[in-house]
Amino acid sequence: MEAFQSLIAGFTNFTWKHGIMLAIGVLLIYLAIKKGYEPVLLLPMGVGCILANIPLSSSVTEGGWLNVLYNAGIANELFPVLIFIGIGAMIDFSPLLKRPVMLLFGAAAQMGIFVAMLLANATGMFTLRESVAIGIIGAADGPTSIYVAGLFAQKYLGPITVAAYSYMALVPIIQPPVIKLLTSRQERLIRMDADYDLTVKKSIKITFPIMVIIVAGFIAPSSTPLIGSLMFGNLLRESLVVNSLSEAAQKELANIVTLLMGVTIGSTMVAERFVALETILILFIGLLAFVFDTVGGVLLAKVLNIFLKEKLNPMIGACGISAFPMSARVIQKMAVKEDPTNFILMPAISANVSGQIGSIIAGSVLIAMLM
Repeated sequence: MEAFQSLIAGFTNFTWKHGIMLAIGVLLIYLAIKKGYEPVLLLPMGVGCILANIPLSSSVTEGGWLNVLYNAGIANELFPVLIFIGIGAMIDFSPLLKRPVMLLFGAAAQMGIFVAMLLANATGMFTLRESVAIGIIGAADGPTSIYVAGLFAQKYLGPITVAAYSYMALVPIIQPPVIKLLTSRQERLIRMDADYDLTVKKSIKITFPIMVIIVAGFIAPSSTPLIGSLMFGNLLRESLVVNSLSEAAQKELANIVTLLMGVTIGSTMVAERFVALETILILFIGLLAFVFDTVGGVLLAKVLNIFLKEKLNPMIGACGISAFPMSARVIQKMAVKEDPTNFILMPAISANVSGQIGSIIAGSVLIAMLM
């Protein structure tokens, strides 16, 4: 009888909450395969979610392989740091260096972080630290969201990560209606110079990541793990003397860590914590964060146009979020829809890469204030 009870323990411990989470896991896999929404992350997350919500699953018990991965890569922030090395190796900062004013969009488009943080705290259901972790969804940067949630809100790590990556995948749906609401067709038709007739010297490309590490480190020392790894990856790329390392960071390292991080994050989506009112609030507040990020960037562009002789297409302000390079692609598609000959991808990329820096700095400042 004991042997039989052990055999059916998975069924007898199954609850409706487990059923919901198994359905969510399947949904994530469906969105990854059928819809193509962030498949490299959502597919592993879906599998991790299923593994974690099979009753008495040994994968997530003490010593289980997913628990080991969590302690090794999420609890100590190793995975986000490694991911940023890969991202840094993929980024070309040249468009940003040609027109540094684009850095302002990386700051303005972080407005959603602070709006979301205040909303979360106003509900009375989250502590200030947890509210900060929820607000970082507005950074539109998965690794930064994981990093901050790991410090301040580990019990909400699953919902925060799902919200961050899901809304990044939904940028093509979230941003266009907000942008159209805030801009006129005449503004969306504004043309911008693609390269400003400038060439960025190699010495500047090499100096830039080094200076960013130093300056950001003094402003917000807690930013050094993320900003340091991002710029280290970029230095591998721009030095041109370690091409094999740069390519490995962009491909093998980024792919392996994304795979492990995805399945590990999925394993945190356990039924007992995920099926709750707090999860619904986190998802809703995260959506508002992305909306206000877009609003902040577009409105700044409109304000700058009052003073600039060469006008900016306000749509590029929306690229100040850190959803690189999805947001830039969305803006270019919107521009082409208005005028098939309008090419604003490079300015959009400039604003987009500034968002990578801005999101890290914003998150690090909040960490420094609460640590």
